[in-house]
Amino acid sequence: MKLFKLTVFMFLTATFALSAQQISDHALGLRLGDSDGFGAEISYQKSVGRTNRVEIDLGWRDSRNYDAFKLTGAYQWVEPLDGNFNWYYGVGGGLGSVDFNRWPDGFDEPDGGLFIFGAGVLGIEYNFDIPLLISLDFRPEIGLIGYDDFSDNFDFDIALGLRYQF
Repeated sequence: MKLFKLTVFMFLTATFALSAQQISDHALGLRLGDSDGFGAEISYQKSVGRTNRVEIDLGWRDSRNYDAFKLTGAYQWVEPLDGNFNWYYGVGGGLGSVDFNRWPDGFDEPDGGLFIFGAGVLGIEYNFDIPLLISLDFRPEIGLIGYDDFSDNFDFDIALGLRYQF
């Protein structure tokens, strides 16, 4: 009987250890930050393997002075840390558009335009026992082509992510 209990215990321990290293098939939520980024972004993650995933983020802003959107995609590698903690890193890029409106005093800003950028990502996440994933990540972005104010910049985008996993 002791051997049976020991075998069951080892099997359950191995099962929990393996499940801690897997990532969910889908996660949908918000990525909230603003370090020269776009503030709130709708974020979707799709697993492409046991420890890899693709993340797509859509951010937009609509204000009195400008309208803008930014679409970012990144391929990520997810590595276990301890328990439900993981760290991840990845590479990607995206595109966006900014359109400036007329200022109230009549002064015209540049029209804006389309821009393309490259991005990396480095972050840490906690996978709760409920289908909630919380993360904190750092996404440096460098402008490649397009609107000068964006294509000449190197931006640091730091954000908190809250995602529902399914």
